[in-house]
This record gives sequence, C-alpha cells and structure tokens, in this order.
Amino acid sequence: MNAVVDSHIHFWNPYELQYDWLADVPAINRPFLPSDLAQQSGPVNLQKIVFVQCDCIPAHSLKEVEWVAGLAQEERRIQAIVAFAPLEKGAAAREHLHALTAYPLVKGVRRLIQSEGAGFCLQPDFISGVQLLAEFNYSFDLCIFHYQLSDAIKLVEQCPQVSFVLDHLGKPAIKAHLLDPWREEIKILASFPHVACKLSGAVTEANWQQWTPADLQPYIDHVVESFGPDRVMYGGDWPVSLLATTYQTWFKTLDAATGELSAVEKEKLFCQNACTFYKLS
Repeated sequence: MNAVVDSHIHFWNPYELQYDWLADVPAINRPFLPSDLAQQSGPVNLQKIVFVQCDCIPAHSLKEVEWVAGLAQEERRIQAIVAFAPLEKGAAAREHLHALTAYPLVKGVRRLIQSEGAGFCLQPDFISGVQLLAEFNYSFDLCIFHYQLSDAIKLVEQCPQVSFVLDHLGKPAIKAHLLDPWREEIKILASFPHVACKLSGAVTEANWQQWTPADLQPYIDHVVESFGPDRVMYGGDWPVSLLATTYQTWFKTLDAATGELSAVEKEKLFCQNACTFYKLS
C-alpha cells in the first residue's frame, strides 16, 4: 500500500487533561493514544500524522501541546500539531501564539467555531486574531457546521495571507441528505485559492448506525470537484470517527469513493497535499 498521511488525528487522555465535551460521548470517554491508533489502523500504511487539538479546557491548551510534543518523541509519525489559540482576543492572542513557537511541531491553529453562535468568527477581534497567524506562518483549521459556511466565506475573504483548511467537508447535513445551500457555499469557499478541504469526519455527520457509502458519495464528489485534486486531503478524524465506523472502514470507503481519481491524484489526496499544506518534512 502507498504511503498515507493522516491530516486529522486526535489523541487525548482525560486523566492528564480536562475535556468537558467527552462527558456527552461516553463511548469515547477514555484515553486514546498512539498505541491505540497503531492497533486500529492495521494495514493502512500510515507514515505521518497531523495532530489536531481536542478542545480540552482553554486553561490546559498549552499543556496539550506539551503533552503531544512528548508523545512525538516516541511516536515519530506525529509530524505536526494544530494547536488551540484564543483568537477571539485579537491582538491579545499574540502572547499565546508566541508561546506556541516554543514547539516546532506546531504548524497551525484551530479555534473551534462550530460551537459558537452566528457571527462569532466575524467579530473584529476574531478576524484580527486570525490575521495574526500569518506573522507566525500558522495555518487555520476551520471547524464549522454547514450553516456557518456563509460566515466562514466572509472570514477567509478578509484574511488573504492565511492558509485555511476546512475540516470535515464543512459538516454537511448528511443524515438529512441535505445538499443545499451547502453545495453552493462550498463552491464559493473553494473559489479562494488559499483554502483547502479535508475529506474527514463524514461518517459522523451521517446516520451513525445505518450510513452507507452511497450516503456520503455526493458530498465527497462535490468537494473533490470544487477544490480540485491539489486542495483536498485525507483525514481519519480518529477516534471521534469511532462513533460511526472503524479507522480502516473509513479509509477504505474514501479510497473507493475517489476511485475515479488517477494514481497521481490519489497520492495527492492521501499523502502529498497534507505534507504541502502543513509543511511536513
């Protein structure tokens, strides 16, 4: 099997750090560590991993980076960290961003927008905080629900110097088989050359118990068509994905769903694009 780079992996340990949201999902409310991923990824030739922050309480966010940097000393496949930063503080977020520079593995920032109200990411301070990322050469992971896409479009428009990647296809309403207005807004977002998209997290937006590959296909097709083969990247979203599937099943599902891509385009999707976006060695 060809080399695979996973652009979206989480590790957490509730005995080390506090994650309030895990109380709502008891099925995954336990430690998930690199050894678990190694076991569950099986024959997938996972060569590099991008760790994405796990929404621990903000007071623990720098500890999370330190903890993952420690994991990376032994699990050498961890090649990048996407860290939390309180970007809503605007210029005052600079101190936190400067603290992140102590960890060379930090390549980007994610401040969750999905859990916030309408207009959150359009507040002047939030926009200023995102614009600051360019100074630090950090990208921004956009984690939103489909109904927040219109706000996201306005955000990226005002931050042309920052590289963005949309997590989880923009969390479309796959369970409800709703394509619009997600479909049109994805096209608009993809028209900005500084935005890429992760093919990740699709199964957890579908019916967890009864999803089929056919449910996911129109969403995957539209993202690949809109962003093109140079701006899409594979993400496992493990272990959140375990709520609806296994690591290997999602990998095989996406591999089959993108079967019309050429071998070169497949290598971009499953390996090269993540390396380029996150500046992996």
